Amino acid sequence: MKTLRRHALRRGDLDAGTVPVPEECDGAATVVLEHKLHGVTPGRYTFDAELDGDTVNVAWPEDVQVGVLVAISWQPARRQIVLRTKPLDEPLRVDGVAYFHAYDPLTVTHEFRPASSNRGKVLDAVRRHGRAFPDGSTVFPEADLVKRAGLGKGTRGTFLLRNAIDQLIREGYVTRVDGSLDAGGQPTFPPAPGAEVLPMLFYAPLIDPATRPDVEEHDPSNRHEHWVTGFTRKLQPGTRPSPRALALHRQAIDNGQLPDEPLPDGYTFVKKHHRNG
Repeated sequence: MKTLRRHALRRGDLDAGTVPVPEECDGAATVVLEHKLHGVTPGRYTFDAELDGDTVNVAWPEDVQVGVLVAISWQPARRQIVLRTKPLDEPLRVDGVAYFHAYDPLTVTHEFRPASSNRGKVLDAVRRHGRAFPDGSTVFPEADLVKRAGLGKGTRGTFLLRNAIDQLIREGYVTRVDGSLDAGGQPTFPPAPGAEVLPMLFYAPLIDPATRPDVEEHDPSNRHEHWVTGFTRKLQPGTRPSPRALALHRQAIDNGQLPDEPLPDGYTFVKKHHRNG
């Protein structure tokens, strides 16, 4: 069996339930996916090979995220396509999304699906159109956001853009840095020696350790520990939500867990967590 390529899954692959395969796989009868659920429980899933051009249908497990790397192999004697994911030694949370398998940071950055908000449009511009680095970070000239973010021009557009940038900075998604343009007009960071220094926005993925779902989450006979989904909670009078709570609330919106609405006055956000009892 020969590995033909490694493919970083795009959002379109997951939405359509497909994966692109090399032309050597023409004539395949079956597709086998070897995948450890949450990076722990081994699974082997077999599908009839329904080729559509250069893609084949796959029912992706729920824990497979955008950017996860899939090794594509071909067994001509069996007319079988074999797909494999690789578990991470320790799971990670990237901008609030749990990853249990090896992934391509650049694909995660570029396949970002923003919320339909001003800050979402600005973050989308920085992630999709910025100069990208191997770790998934990007740098983008702040002045170019006027045309890329689509928030309009004039006084109102400037006001909306400034507020969106300030919000992203408070949440820790972007920071202001000094950069420059190379000979081809592409942004660089740090600035090149002798080049004109320009204000840039630097995006870096928010990466935190993640936890794997425990056995108790799936075993109805064990009720002493369970997951509590993220929720809003009323604050004591005179107190305000922390910047961390605001960032977690925004992540929950971006991940589709909550509607795109601001936190009500007097409330904070509590992220998904384990609870005993």
